[in-house]
Amino acid sequence: MKTLHGQHIYLRALEPEDLDFVYQLENDETVWEISQTQTPYSRFLIRQYLDNAQQDIFEAKQLRLAICKNDHFDAIGLIDLFDFDPKNKRAGIGILIQHPENRQNGFGRQALQLLIQYAFEHLELHQLYANISTSNEASRTLFTTFGFECVGIKKDWNFTHGNYSDEALYQLINTK
Repeated sequence: MKTLHGQHIYLRALEPEDLDFVYQLENDETVWEISQTQTPYSRFLIRQYLDNAQQDIFEAKQLRLAICKNDHFDAIGLIDLFDFDPKNKRAGIGILIQHPENRQNGFGRQALQLLIQYAFEHLELHQLYANISTSNEASRTLFTTFGFECVGIKKDWNFTHGNYSDEALYQLINTK
């Protein structure tokens, strides 16, 4: 599918071979704040999730894709549409690149661009939104690059490491 191919990366459906990658990401406590996770996931649960990953977005209300470099099958990150609402034609969007050496190389930018295009052109969504910690400058910059606008701040929204932090709600309206 050419829609999900960029200059340096492509997005693909999750495969059973992604078990170790997803297991590592889901159990990485440094990203739990982003995913709102508080407990580790077992290989068994992740295997079940991957077994059901073939569900249609209309059925599962989410779509998780692996981000891969064009010359590799192995994932370097994940990008998600979540809280898919076909009636109101909207979904949340989130992205995570696993290792620091794969960040700041444009891979996240290309992945986000591809998924925005897919969401608006193929799923015919009217809007996408992202919840981003106000302290996450890299993510705020990434999303605003594509026209996401901060439409509100949720005060003391997340409790992490003994402190409350604010979270911003960013929104992108499809004007086409």
